[in-house]
Amino acid sequence: MPRIFRYSRKNYGKLSENNQHSFAARHALNIYSSDSIYSFIPKNACSTMRTSLAIANGCIKDNSDFNWIHHNNDTFTANLSELAKAKYSFTILRCPFSRLLSVYLDKIVDRNNAAWRYVDLHHKKIGIEDITFEFFVKSMCKKRIRDADIHWSPQINFLVYEEYDEYFAFEEFPKLTKILQDKIGLELIDARPLTKHGTDGYRKLSKKEPYRLGPLELLAYKNGGAMPTLGTMYNDELVACAERAYKSDIALYKRKLGSENLSFS
Repeated sequence: MPRIFRYSRKNYGKLSENNQHSFAARHALNIYSSDSIYSFIPKNACSTMRTSLAIANGCIKDNSDFNWIHHNNDTFTANLSELAKAKYSFTILRCPFSRLLSVYLDKIVDRNNAAWRYVDLHHKKIGIEDITFEFFVKSMCKKRIRDADIHWSPQINFLVYEEYDEYFAFEEFPKLTKILQDKIGLELIDARPLTKHGTDGYRKLSKKEPYRLGPLELLAYKNGGAMPTLGTMYNDELVACAERAYKSDIALYKRKLGSENLSFS
């Protein structure tokens, strides 16, 4: 059976001008030693995966050269022939509620480039201090906002194939580590200590309705060693907003991985 591309039939124009296919194809990376394809999705352990691929593909020696990956997002992008002939394909899916909070705490609270692009999406009618998590989640119901940045763009947008040989849950990382080592000999190098992403090592922020706190307030708490939990950052309205905005991602996650690791099922 040939591998079927997810977006190639969305229009009958030139495939090179099919924006949906091109976007997904750019994020499909070669693992040369095993003729495998990994579709990377930002915020789904992608720094760990891209570091591991760079080592496996011989471009860096170890994780001391970690910063190489930030300037080489497209270096291992597969061409059409490589995509069609791949012997093994896989991707990592993440609970959409968890992923959205992760990008907010990482990109918006820490005020990196994605935060300023988000301000630009609102024609600079807001400032960084106005982007509460509540505001951020509600804005994702607007497709123009939702599709504007790879870090919060729906996960399904990154999938070049209709079906992958394997779908892994971000929430079960030790399991995928063993399977990838056994199946294709890929050794995963944990990049989390280098990226300093995540909430490990922080104490729970005891604050009522933290989803209404501004990024600067949350950053002050973060610098003081406290971070909000996922459960406290969503109320019923925000859960419903995220469910509408990421309906396709939630359906995909349930279909491939079940509901056990979804924060709100």
